[in-house]
Amino acid sequence: MARSRTEPQAQPQAPGAQEERASSRKLGVLASLWPFMKPYRGLMFGATLALVLTAGMTLALPLAVRRVVDNFRIEDGELLDWYFLAALGIAAILALGTGVRYALVTRLGERVVADIRKAVFDRVIGMSPEFYERIMTGEVLSRITTDTTLIQSVIGSSVSIALRNLLMFVGGLVLMLLTSAKLTGLVLLLIPIVIVPILVLGRRLRSISRENQDWIAASSGNAGEALGAVQTVQAFTHEQASRKQFGDMTETSYLVSLKRIRTRAILTVIVIFLVFSGIVGVLWMGANDVRNGVMTEGVLIQFVIYSVIMAGSVAALSEIWSELQRAAGATERLVELLNATDTVNDPSQSTPLPDPVRGEIQFDDVTFRYPARPQRLALDRFNLSIKPGETVAFVGPSGAGKTTVIQLIQRFYDPEAGRVQLDGVDLRDLDRADFRTHMALVPQDPVIFAASARENIRFGRLDATDAEVEAAAQAAAAHEFIAALPQGYDSFVGERGVMLSGGQKQRIAIARAILRDAPVLLLDEATSALDAESERAVQGAVDQMRAGRTTLIVAHRLATVKKADRIVVLEAGQIVSQGTHDDLVAQGGLYARLARLQFTDGVAAE
Repeated sequence: MARSRTEPQAQPQAPGAQEERASSRKLGVLASLWPFMKPYRGLMFGATLALVLTAGMTLALPLAVRRVVDNFRIEDGELLDWYFLAALGIAAILALGTGVRYALVTRLGERVVADIRKAVFDRVIGMSPEFYERIMTGEVLSRITTDTTLIQSVIGSSVSIALRNLLMFVGGLVLMLLTSAKLTGLVLLLIPIVIVPILVLGRRLRSISRENQDWIAASSGNAGEALGAVQTVQAFTHEQASRKQFGDMTETSYLVSLKRIRTRAILTVIVIFLVFSGIVGVLWMGANDVRNGVMTEGVLIQFVIYSVIMAGSVAALSEIWSELQRAAGATERLVELLNATDTVNDPSQSTPLPDPVRGEIQFDDVTFRYPARPQRLALDRFNLSIKPGETVAFVGPSGAGKTTVIQLIQRFYDPEAGRVQLDGVDLRDLDRADFRTHMALVPQDPVIFAASARENIRFGRLDATDAEVEAAAQAAAAHEFIAALPQGYDSFVGERGVMLSGGQKQRIAIARAILRDAPVLLLDEATSALDAESERAVQGAVDQMRAGRTTLIVAHRLATVKKADRIVVLEAGQIVSQGTHDDLVAQGGLYARLARLQFTDGVAAE
């Protein structure tokens, strides 16, 4: 279950601690990894063969030791040499098999985890904005990195070691029975004593491991949020508070990890002590049998070696058990992302758009609330018809619903009631990737990627040539400043475009939209970050670009919408008036008041 953004700060317990995840109480959740492992059955088969071979050679080694000990005093030195050669051959096969097993299972782990990371990213990159209202981006990244690392450790190591030790435990037990049934019976009496602490402490270890992973994800999300807004943090001198907040969460994660380490250490101490105490007792009884002539020295040594192998297997399994539990928790968290439900989904059979796309947009009695603010209507019985090629501007106070219109047109959300249509087809009947290719967006806060200026513009259309990219930049009044960069269009602009000014970022975003060359153009405060001179140049480019396209403009500065075919005035999610600039000024009302403030009182931003 996703946490809210404030839960770690608001509550002292670990995030997600209020709800136990029932499936993580058992290792069955690891079965969710099988679909990712299934395509690589060849690797698993090879690794299993190598595993069985190495386990068999390990179990055969005590037999060779017994032969050497029991025949150490025989006069036939050549036979003794053969025993030593046989032991050396077993060791060679064991070494080779171990190397092959390591190579195969490690490759399997790397391959499976790479597939899981891709699958999770493929899933979350297509989730609607509502999904990210319920979970922090940093937590998603933590699951893709930290949790998959745990799974990689399990698939690439722990599972193989667990299976090998399980085989050696079973094989060692059988050979112990064949060696001495009496001593084996005494050893078996110790097994329940060893199992009890594993079950008791193991349950606590699972709970602590889940809590530990939750706090790691929470701290990662907190750090990502702070670093993503580092300039704002520094501008408000919030560094110390951010350090304290992250430090507190990290320290809590560390303290929880100490509990996990302490519990695991206690479990390991108890298990190993009980196992080897039992071996010492059995060895004492076996020594008396040798003294009484019931068995030979070689048989006793063989039994002791098998006991050590079995005890080592039990100890290894107890350690691996905790690793499997941590991996089960990590797997559960990843499965939550893979199985996350989205309110916005493509239809099973999509309706094709008319060809060519004309750009007619229709809002039919649309009512919408943002999931994070269900008590407030963002659009209330909203009706609007936009003709192909028409330029419609949306104005009104903040929170009136202007940007909501843009988001519904792109189907980032679905309306609570009513429908949004493109060329007469309900958006819910269309494949999102299909109809969005016919839209170009310039957002209020332009997103600039950590790449070159050229690649940032080419993001609008990946198959565009360099000439087309530069033509789009010229149309957006961005060519001059890009050409002045150290490497021109190939200059790296920094993460989130930190090397560019706000106006430069906006012009790159506009160039990206121009390059898109889509029949529907969406401008959400597209010139808000531009100075007067740049705005004039960009406005000319926008005027050319919107020719023949359906253009929707959201703006606070009315100077940018005066040339629109129609201006729609919104207030509280409803249309209060619409018409041309001159008509609306003549009508009076909200638009006339806004126009008077900006054009008469000189409040408009330059």
